[in-house]
Amino acid sequence: MADFEHLGLLFSIVIALSSISVTVKGKDGRFSIDLIHRDSPLSPLYNPSETPADRLDKFFRRFISFSKASISPNAAESPVSSNNGEYLMKLSIGTPPFDVYGIYDTGSDLMWTQCLPCLSCYKQTNPPFDPSKSSTFKELSCESQQCHLLDTVSCSPQKICDFSYGYGDGSLTQGVLATETITLSSNSIPNIVFGCGHNNSGTFSETEMGLFGMGGRPLSLTSQITSSLGSGRKFSQCLVPFRTDSTITSKVIFGGDTGVSGSGVVSTPLITKDDPTYYTSSAPTKGNVFIDAGVPPTLLPGDFYNRLVDGVKEVVSMEPVDDPALRPQLCYGSSILSNGPILTAHFDGADVQLKPLNTFISPKEGVYCFAMQPIDADTGIFGNFAQMNSLIGFDLDAKTVSFKPVDCTKR
Repeated sequence: MADFEHLGLLFSIVIALSSISVTVKGKDGRFSIDLIHRDSPLSPLYNPSETPADRLDKFFRRFISFSKASISPNAAESPVSSNNGEYLMKLSIGTPPFDVYGIYDTGSDLMWTQCLPCLSCYKQTNPPFDPSKSSTFKELSCESQQCHLLDTVSCSPQKICDFSYGYGDGSLTQGVLATETITLSSNSIPNIVFGCGHNNSGTFSETEMGLFGMGGRPLSLTSQITSSLGSGRKFSQCLVPFRTDSTITSKVIFGGDTGVSGSGVVSTPLITKDDPTYYTSSAPTKGNVFIDAGVPPTLLPGDFYNRLVDGVKEVVSMEPVDDPALRPQLCYGSSILSNGPILTAHFDGADVQLKPLNTFISPKEGVYCFAMQPIDADTGIFGNFAQMNSLIGFDLDAKTVSFKPVDCTKR
């Protein structure tokens, strides 16, 4: 068993998830959300003309691209790119309900969508939200308390609450803060504060109609939804393994009993530090790692990554696969899934075991490559491969994150 030794862990839950449909289970006021991967036939990003081999090739190219990520945990904006998510979220806004697909991102605090009139917007496939057609749309005044829950606001000559919100990759949205009714399945939640973006630019794709910030501040969609449920600010996620049958989806549950309890559960503290947007966990040694379900590979500082790869090579008796198209990744044949090592990530008070399905991913048939990447930074990311088949619960009131090994395909 290999260990993530000498690696402190700073958690920012940056879940940039895929096309999400929402159902209400009707138990303890919980919302159960299906997370649909971008390559699933159920996703608006799915291209039916692509072969499975084409999708694997594109996936591997996205995988490799994450090694170029830059991470700044002290930045005022979200430290991740706006378009690096493997998932989108779908909800409806307004009366009558208008469907919106947006990036699900717990590394930021603002829910926003492109709105008419669109003064300067990026191209999107679906029409933007038209607030003039909604009977429940209401702009916030500068004097309202909600206006000042966001740091980057200003007052228009009409005394309307204007906002400007940026991301680490230079993407930007500007517009008006307003309240609206959002609909999750057949359940409506009134007076949700969101950004009606009239000037939006950056690396967004045509299928992304905005971004849903799920961070730790009061204005985040997480805080607003869970407050309306009256059962505490907590949610959990369960990500199914890569290439699971598309009819089986990952889950996110808001409110009530999120299910992270009983045998096998380990927990670690969340520390908000200077910015409550990001949820952080302390560890015995120095170092920072973001938990990000939008980034597939685990990203590690270069020196640590190299030492970890050397350690894996030492304990794996198999000969690596040398494929020029896959270099410089460490790759093995398919038997690595049954014979590979178990790695352990050490959090403060919580050891999380990673099985080969978490640490090796298939870029082509019969070949599995190490599902981690080196980056030129002191901060890393605990990616969504490492999170598969774990029920992970975030309790923002108790300030803890908990892990429970489960079979997410049966949740």
